[in-house]
Amino acid sequence: MAQSDQKPVDSNFNRKSTGQEVLADINLSGKVAIVTGGYSGIGLETTRALAEKGVKVIIPVRSEQKAAENLASINGEVQTAQMDLSDLQSVNAFANKMNAELDRLDLLINNAGIMACPETRVGPGWEAQFGVNHMGHFALTNALMPLLKKTSGARVVSLTSTAHKISPIRWDDIQYDNGNYDKWQAYGQSKTANALFANALSRRLKESGGFAFSVHPGGIFTPLQRHLPKEEMVALGWINEDGSPTELAKQGFKTPEQGCSTTLWAATSPLLENKPGVYCEDCNIATPTDPNSPMARYFGVNAHACDDEAAERLWEMSEAFLQARG
Repeated sequence: MAQSDQKPVDSNFNRKSTGQEVLADINLSGKVAIVTGGYSGIGLETTRALAEKGVKVIIPVRSEQKAAENLASINGEVQTAQMDLSDLQSVNAFANKMNAELDRLDLLINNAGIMACPETRVGPGWEAQFGVNHMGHFALTNALMPLLKKTSGARVVSLTSTAHKISPIRWDDIQYDNGNYDKWQAYGQSKTANALFANALSRRLKESGGFAFSVHPGGIFTPLQRHLPKEEMVALGWINEDGSPTELAKQGFKTPEQGCSTTLWAATSPLLENKPGVYCEDCNIATPTDPNSPMARYFGVNAHACDDEAAERLWEMSEAFLQARG
């Protein structure tokens, strides 16, 4: 969707709203959701809020033990099944299991991800952040399309980030085969890919009445930061030398309960029914980035992340990446 579609609505929620507040008046009984990364960080709070509203939540997991420990406190119907986003054989096996066992899929929340990790290769040699954050979810969503298309009003939520501003898609060297690897640029590219993916997917779900949206959840301290050394987080202004959050972080960062709210708003709000493919933040549709704003680095969506032509180009390239692997 073009930047002209990025117009906020009267959502009645804000950046401090929690997921439970967003879902308070929404009836979700009988619905089925799959939440990748649904047993850690904001994914865990997404799972908790949905399960408490009567949603059957299925979580793909790499570690059954860690998932069981983290999910023990949740009230509701939560199931887990083995899957690793970096392993396409595992992704396809999970999707085949879901297609065989489920008769509907109301919500697919592509929440899992990795951030600013050292250069790593996954699959057939893909750069890991692009491979996990984008290609793993691209493969999963495509494999689950039969379920999504037969479920009236199905929604797919793709978690992106304000980090999309760091880099558009590096069309000539997506996998860093030829250039020097930059962990933040690679992360930014993968987050641009997440936004463009929702844009292109929204057109493919239109005929069946489904929707796709991308969501920037906000800054939150979660296990996503596990690859960052303390010195770097100090340099970024996120933590003090003693490991405590800085004043900047206290003001700007959200709690995990607040961090899941935009995901859940995009997954359920009736205000988005005629807004396919938009990029959302702070429980609303984001505005185009204002380059003159001192907060341009933190809010709004850049044109390169909501460009229909780029979205279609990325979709075609992603299909080719999958076929080349096969």
